[in-house]
Amino acid sequence: MNVLVTGGAGFIGQHLCRTLLARGDQVRVLDNFDDAYDPAMKGVPPQSELVRGDVCDPAVVRACLQDIDAVCHLAARAGVRESIENPEPYGRVNVGGSLTLLRAMADRGVRRMVFASSSSVYGNAGGPFRESDAADRPASPYAASKRSAELFCAASGLDITAARLFTVYGPGQRPGMAIARFVRLARQREPIPVFGDGTSQRDYTYVSDIVAGLLLGLDCADGFRIVNLGGGNPVPLTELLSAVAEATGEQLRLSWLPVQPGDVPLTHADIRVAQDWLGWRPSVTFREGVSRYVASFRG
Repeated sequence: MNVLVTGGAGFIGQHLCRTLLARGDQVRVLDNFDDAYDPAMKGVPPQSELVRGDVCDPAVVRACLQDIDAVCHLAARAGVRESIENPEPYGRVNVGGSLTLLRAMADRGVRRMVFASSSSVYGNAGGPFRESDAADRPASPYAASKRSAELFCAASGLDITAARLFTVYGPGQRPGMAIARFVRLARQREPIPVFGDGTSQRDYTYVSDIVAGLLLGLDCADGFRIVNLGGGNPVPLTELLSAVAEATGEQLRLSWLPVQPGDVPLTHADIRVAQDWLGWRPSVTFREGVSRYVASFRG
């Protein structure tokens, strides 16, 4: 199968491209290598075809879809807090870029896609989060942009799986994410900023499990469906800190700070749809994943 991966040079995209190639697919990557974080961290496997371009450019997107059978749409502006400070790029890229892609797919006759959405669309809902939840009270522009893109996917008439990803981590993750930041500061023996009182919980999901779920969502796409891809086991912030201390062998220096705008107290995936429909379940435990990440850490 010939697959276009938008945002394929980023964290999840690199892992996804390698897995697609390993199973025998042909991979074309569309990525603009923006500076949202260090572009030196980005890259694509040498066996893939790289197109440097913007998912918001209709001509570039149409050209990238030539001879393509299916799309993995990962291109996005990420970051909840950053979206509050500067929301405009989130509308342009996450909503506008997705609409550009959908229109080009319809024109080219490419029907199948998996879209990397986010657990942030659930906002402050009580967990566990279910795909049937309204998801109509986003707590940040980032969350709103992902939910808007989902709705455009639903209205497209194409075969699209919208995978709501829950706090993905692993080798190569963005340096601003909590696990990457905590490990870096622990290794440097510098204070670690901790927002809130330590009781917030996140449903961490190791990147290899996410990739497996995305590929199942791509292969099973039939009409529009939403599916949660998460660990199904929320981890308190205090447990994350404990896991980092254990994996690094460092005594952490903590700097307690107020809760940040846009942060939600809980993410918790109900993964029964993924289990029943896709036959998917996460295989990497949280502490095993943190240990793997620390072992791979080079920053």
